Amino acid sequence: MTDRPLILLSNDDGVEARGLHALREALLPLGDVFVVAPRTEQSAGSHSLTLSRPLRHRTHEANVHSVDGTPADCIYVALYRDRLLPRRPDLVVSGINHGYNLGTDVHYSGTVAAAREAALRGIPSIAFSLARPGGRLEVAAVHARALVERALVAPGDIEGERGPLLNVNFPPGDTYRGTRATRLGKRVYSDEVDVRLDPRGNEYYWIGGPKAHHEPIEGADTEAVDAGYVSITPLLLDPTDPGELGLAAWLAGPDSEEP
Repeated sequence: MTDRPLILLSNDDGVEARGLHALREALLPLGDVFVVAPRTEQSAGSHSLTLSRPLRHRTHEANVHSVDGTPADCIYVALYRDRLLPRRPDLVVSGINHGYNLGTDVHYSGTVAAAREAALRGIPSIAFSLARPGGRLEVAAVHARALVERALVAPGDIEGERGPLLNVNFPPGDTYRGTRATRLGKRVYSDEVDVRLDPRGNEYYWIGGPKAHHEPIEGADTEAVDAGYVSITPLLLDPTDPGELGLAAWLAGPDSEEP
């Protein structure tokens, strides 16, 4: 046993991703760092779990593992008893993602999903993402280490049914103007479906537009990174919309029970 904190590291870009390796090197001085990451890239996989086939595990080097599944699979497997980890993590860190996860990106992001899976199990978690193009991994990794160091000694009760979930985005450039606590903004993509024909004349589709823009929202993560600041956004785990409970009750009918 050791008094050093245990940090579990994952991502959605895969176990060989440069962002993962940069973050691991930065975090090693802070504790016992274990990697359990997807075997291959799983970007935009959201919070899916693999239930239709078995998952295969591979050890790449000491404390570095991959699972041929999704980011959420990796956290799920890593937290199962003591197969890959010697004890429960003190913190789960996901990233550094190769590209922003701003605004509504968090609903699609596998990077955020890995952190969310741990937070749902009561473990404090942080997802890190970096602008692309223009982001400097070595710069972001240094700042990520400082934030993780503070998170490991954060005040308050961090034990319980759910852990706090933070989404961090780094702007491009060699220096940052500072760090801001933010809310989610709105990131709008150019929706595209590219219809093509395979060599046998059958249609297939590429979805998703390559371009995105931010709507100006004061205090949002999108505004912060556009201004050159690191954004830290706390994310809720309970998606219940209390403003629509009245509609739910109306749909349930006159005999429904009040929430």
